[in-house]
Amino acid sequence: MTAVTPVRVLVVDDSAFARKVLRQVLSNAQGIEVVDTARDGLDALEKVAELKPDVLTLDLVMPGLDGLGVLRALDSMPAAPRVVVVSSAGEESELAVSALQAGAVELVHKPSALATDRLYELGAELVEKVRIAARAVPHPPRGVAQATAASTSPAEVFGPARNLVVVGTSTGGPQALTRLLSALPADFPAPMALALHIPPGYTEAVARRLDSLCALEVREAEDGMEMRPGRVVLARAGQHLKIERHGALTVGRVDRHPVQMPHHPSVDVLFESAARTWGRDTVGLVLTGMGDDGREGARAIRAAGGSILTESESSCVVYGMPRAVDEAGLATASAPLEGMVALLLTQLR
Repeated sequence: MTAVTPVRVLVVDDSAFARKVLRQVLSNAQGIEVVDTARDGLDALEKVAELKPDVLTLDLVMPGLDGLGVLRALDSMPAAPRVVVVSSAGEESELAVSALQAGAVELVHKPSALATDRLYELGAELVEKVRIAARAVPHPPRGVAQATAASTSPAEVFGPARNLVVVGTSTGGPQALTRLLSALPADFPAPMALALHIPPGYTEAVARRLDSLCALEVREAEDGMEMRPGRVVLARAGQHLKIERHGALTVGRVDRHPVQMPHHPSVDVLFESAARTWGRDTVGLVLTGMGDDGREGARAIRAAGGSILTESESSCVVYGMPRAVDEAGLATASAPLEGMVALLLTQLR
């Protein structure tokens, strides 16, 4: 028998207590080896060059070179380790979102009170996301996805809204959503709703960041918020987003007491509600992510006569969610992320 090679991890945090706890919880996990710890960004880069770890757990707020500085430096390194950000919500939310858009693979929410045993509570989640990161294929930012006819606005071609676009993504999602939405004009003719797997406390920052980078209006979901062309509604972390239609008015409903499911928000829940309300006029996109959330929702959309587009393996950070849809025979078409906008436009009525 051949022994499985362990995932080699470097723990980076300016808190000695955090380094101790993170090292301990990771070292106790099967198949993970903590090769060392680093106290700041410069220390981390030196040890990356020396030890060549597979995964970095990265604090963002550190003296000297901070976490974002580390990510920028890693971007120029061949065979750089994948990065799992370990960050507090609140004031660090914007930094965490910037890190995800800069190429970090996963995010783990760190309790703010580091001097207590609460830090041990993130152990299982951290181990899971380190394992996910080890299987991920990092893709550096490569510009936005391109439409085929930039000189002609979709509104001129398609007229008033006749479609609803729903998108589901997980690992690698913030970077993928940035590239996708940045390619869409402000007069994109369909309302859009997004479900992203991310810890609670970060979706408001994701929405603000995307809104600042895109021509479209991007908002975190509020109960009863109108879905209209030019607006993108991002499901709140920890809550499902469902679509309701009342005549010409379409609204998002926030489920504050979601049924027990692996993910909150659930891509399946969003897609299934879209299929019920928009039927054949629903276009679903399944982008990079771990697992199979979205497969059953894609099935509902296809059964209603709508279309499902999946991101090709070549551009996925993790080819999990799109693979589940593809292997179930539910994809109408697939494209790498840079070709997704052009493909999306072909599906609008």
